[in-house]
Amino acid sequence: MTINEHTPYYLGLAQWHHPEWYTTADSSALALPLYSRTFTSVEGNSSFYGLPSQKSVKEWNASTPNSFKFCFKFPQSITHQSALYHCDRQVTEFLNRINPLEKKVGIVWLQMSSHFSPHHLDRLASFMDSLPNDFEYGMEVRNLGFFDKSDNEKRFNQLLMQHKVNRVSFDTRALFAHPKNDPITQEAFNAKPRMPVHVIATGNSPVVRFITPLDVELGYSYLTPWVKKTAQWINEGKTPYLFFHTPDNRTAPQLAQYFNEQLKDLCPQVPNIQLLPQQWSQGIPQTELFK
Repeated sequence: MTINEHTPYYLGLAQWHHPEWYTTADSSALALPLYSRTFTSVEGNSSFYGLPSQKSVKEWNASTPNSFKFCFKFPQSITHQSALYHCDRQVTEFLNRINPLEKKVGIVWLQMSSHFSPHHLDRLASFMDSLPNDFEYGMEVRNLGFFDKSDNEKRFNQLLMQHKVNRVSFDTRALFAHPKNDPITQEAFNAKPRMPVHVIATGNSPVVRFITPLDVELGYSYLTPWVKKTAQWINEGKTPYLFFHTPDNRTAPQLAQYFNEQLKDLCPQVPNIQLLPQQWSQGIPQTELFK
């Protein structure tokens, strides 16, 4: 994929480094430049566990093209420990830390615990009112009260729309439809939420996270509706973000490539993805990465 300022949608994975994606001794240093040569965005999951260092932010900025987007999670100290209450200082510190990335910051999203329920909507409204307008935000909820199609869910969606916050969909249906006893699948079963999927764009950049079983082909039928919906969003002038997972993420790049191929049939303006071979960094001088 040739990344440019007019990308119709952003495509990425849950991480930019995997031990089976690269084979050279210096793959760690080259991982992000190589990843961003193929994909246009990435989930910044590490920020959920703690603030990135200033040094890391500077290195990330230097390692990626100008139109690449980092989609960071708010730290769990804000979403889980404080549950959006009395956390102005932490929010300011977090946003100031990622701010040097400037236009490379994509969706900054809140991943809430299952304990955060519709009873907390007034708190959420106050929190959203306090957020600076310098960023584009998203929100992923994991309490069934936000999926019951009642007035609670309607009020939640209206609140997101009012603040132009994107509702994040995490589609785990394919994973849970194909249970296996292997350790990798069982770990994913324990870690991933088993939630309904309500498809709605509450902002201009809807976010979809999608996970398959280890056998990615078992997830293709679940992926087809997302291809159609993404094409619809693009044709409406929205800029969706799609992130692809597998239980161990080893074949996540191929899953993303498959999605892009299907989407291109409906949206010819979508660029091709050219996955580098398994030896992603072999024979590619660092000076050539962004050509």
